Amino acid sequence: MKQFRFRPKLCKNAAIVVAAMALLAGCASTKSPVPSSYDFGPVAGPATPTPAAASFPAMVVADVSGPATLDTDRMFYRLTYANAQQALPYAYNRWAATPLQLMSQRLKARIAQGGVKVLSTTDATGGLPLLRLEMDEFSQNFASATQSTANISLRASLFRGHQLVDQRTFTRSAAAPSADAAGGASALAATSDAIAADLLAWLATLPPR
Repeated sequence: MKQFRFRPKLCKNAAIVVAAMALLAGCASTKSPVPSSYDFGPVAGPATPTPAAASFPAMVVADVSGPATLDTDRMFYRLTYANAQQALPYAYNRWAATPLQLMSQRLKARIAQGGVKVLSTTDATGGLPLLRLEMDEFSQNFASATQSTANISLRASLFRGHQLVDQRTFTRSAAAPSADAAGGASALAATSDAIAADLLAWLATLPPR
């Protein structure tokens, strides 16, 4: 019978990956044994109206859409140095709402702060421009066991009537202040605000009616 020999180097690498995954999955239980939830925190005070308000005094902003993996309150992270294709859940931490809902609330609030009157798709809209938002990525990715970044990719499409005026994809990232769920939530909130600023700047470049 042929005997199999373990390769020490492979075993060592596997042990390192398993240990790192256990450490990250246990972050919540180590720092906050009681289950906790996170959102993007309070919106900062009203900002000065942006140039976007001159071109678009009012618009309909649809809720952010995206894949089913973003329509859950579970918090995920990826160990890109071990297996970038696998999303792993935090053990004791969840979002206060789904990422799609959090992004919808944040972007609408920021657009309104920029001086644009924001209406929903259920309002009487009579020819107002429509902004559709699709989120392709919303993640906390670990480059090592102690370093991670938040990454958001959002596609925005502006319509007048049934005609597409323009479409733009916005991608932003930010370093997490700590290697845990709290750090990821903080970085994702900052990234969402950066996306909102980019979105308003883009709207300001589009021609008025």
